[in-house]
Amino acid sequence: MRKLVVFLILLAILLVVVDRVAVVGVQREIARQIEAKYDLAEPPTVRIEGIPFLTQAISGRYEEIAIGMGPMTREGVKLSKIDATLYGVSAPLADLLKNAEKTRIRAERVTGTIVISRETLSARAPHGIRVEGDGGDTLKVSGNLTVLGRTVPVTADMKLEVVQGGVRLTPASVKIAGGISVPSPERLITFTVPVKNLPLNLKITSVKSTPQGLAVEGTATDVPLR
Repeated sequence: MRKLVVFLILLAILLVVVDRVAVVGVQREIARQIEAKYDLAEPPTVRIEGIPFLTQAISGRYEEIAIGMGPMTREGVKLSKIDATLYGVSAPLADLLKNAEKTRIRAERVTGTIVISRETLSARAPHGIRVEGDGGDTLKVSGNLTVLGRTVPVTADMKLEVVQGGVRLTPASVKIAGGISVPSPERLITFTVPVKNLPLNLKITSVKSTPQGLAVEGTATDVPLR
């Protein structure tokens, strides 16, 4: 009886070790394929959720995988990071072991958050305008505009709006120092930040202000990972 108990304990330990070794291998392969497909500067972090891993590996379906990508540039816009979650990922373990290069890995659905820093927003803003904010629902801008040859100090609260291929920032209220009259000042401050051609085929759906800048939410379906 004692030998049986010892055997079962050793078997359980072995299964745990094999489980963890297998998950590391699959995570590494998924990271490699994503890095190659989207020409990333560095490998993404990959974490397969759910324990035990082997039951998912045997079925070739992973219900949830968390992906983290570092800084990158898309359409001339610097993105601080992308955090994504892949749902319903098909990646047969047997195929990965036999020929990882040709294994088709797909995700049924992807959600992600793209972070754009305030520095990047300021670089896209009209000349003389810098982006500020307190992490609330609106961003603030301040700076100087040149109107009719005069330098005019200005501040404004900016509304955020998802538009085709990007995010538009439009002033909700504009304050001009000295009470100088400027016709339609919002047209001088409105600007758009392109957010497209994102990894994992993400298409933006919403945007909000954060202490870091903007957090842009995106989704995608039926996404190939190689």
